[in-house]
Amino acid sequence: MLASISPVGEASRGQRWTVTATAYLVASAVGGLVVFGLAGALGWTARRGLAVAGVAVPDTAVLALLLGAALLALLADAGRLPVRLPAWQRQVDERWLSSYRGWVYGAGFGFQLGGAVFTRIPTAATHLLLLFAVASASPVVGAATGTTFGLVRALPLLATARLHEPSRLQGYHRWLDARAHLAHRVTTATVGVAAVALAVGIVAQRGGS
Repeated sequence: MLASISPVGEASRGQRWTVTATAYLVASAVGGLVVFGLAGALGWTARRGLAVAGVAVPDTAVLALLLGAALLALLADAGRLPVRLPAWQRQVDERWLSSYRGWVYGAGFGFQLGGAVFTRIPTAATHLLLLFAVASASPVVGAATGTTFGLVRALPLLATARLHEPSRLQGYHRWLDARAHLAHRVTTATVGVAAVALAVGIVAQRGGS
């Protein structure tokens, strides 16, 4: 996507990179807001339904569920699970680049990628984050989480703003490819920290009861 929506690519199509990039950034945040907000709303609806039915779900049980999901996410990203987690095996349709104006495909691509679930999911941490949104049982918390996710996912596009020569753009892509393993390690470490925090939360809950 960085190669498609870049000053070089936009100039070749007669589009303005600033317009396309802005549409992409905003739509990515909106996509995350919508999807994760709905996840939070789903959790809220489920909790209300259980409350009406007189079923109380202890916080410890929720934390234990999330801890189990975090451990599964670590195993999945390490290739240690016998099955794959559910995900679309698709990418955004690059035919849009030659069919629509820049702000249209910028917004379309941004919404799909920021929404997390409309294209291939590269890490199980995304599944975990969606589960966290559901477990929050709050549309507001879910929306805030998704907006942050969408913005963070879109921000690397801004790094191409000054890359107006194909050679510099290619060099930037080589630089990113060489550091792909670092992104994987950071993601794994983040999920690991989350797992530890959840385990501490479970112990604290049991100790206080």
